[in-house]
Amino acid sequence: MNLTGQFLIAMPAITDPYFSKTVTYICTHNQDGAMGVIINRCADITIAKLFQQIQLEPEPTPLLKQSVHFGGPVQTERGFILHDIMSAPHDEFNSTIVINNTVALTTSKDILEATAQNKGPKKMLIALGYAGWTAGQLENELAQNAWLSLDANNPDDVHALIFDKADYEKFDCAMRLMGLDLANLSDVAGHA
Repeated sequence: MNLTGQFLIAMPAITDPYFSKTVTYICTHNQDGAMGVIINRCADITIAKLFQQIQLEPEPTPLLKQSVHFGGPVQTERGFILHDIMSAPHDEFNSTIVINNTVALTTSKDILEATAQNKGPKKMLIALGYAGWTAGQLENELAQNAWLSLDANNPDDVHALIFDKADYEKFDCAMRLMGLDLANLSDVAGHA
């Protein structure tokens, strides 16, 4: 099983405040574990404030008004930037993982420096922290019906979910892409 490039949708049984009603984009998944970024939780900081804290003087852009996201409970002092690779070459940044043919993850400050000069990717989601699973942990949680996995093959759907939808819309949008309605889901699995 490899969920790289897929979305995890938290099932109603997840009551952990970090993950309840979240949509997480999986950046890597292999025999060593998995790493993803929660895409529908805002942190209490704007991108303008973040740039100020890391001493970047940005040129005016609407991006500055956007919120930084809470990417997960691991390494919350570090930035993780999901961005589209169509609008800016992904190989110009120091620490980039290409997730698929449209989205990459960069963790180096140079992408923020480029963005401050309006030379960064056109679409990006800046998060502090990430969600991580040890080897076999995510598979176990999936077997316990904690998550639904969404393989959105259409690049437009992936971009809409990560970059275009408002945070409060992303959970319901992911459910619709799966053809599901939250009202029809139980928080416990049954056996016949």
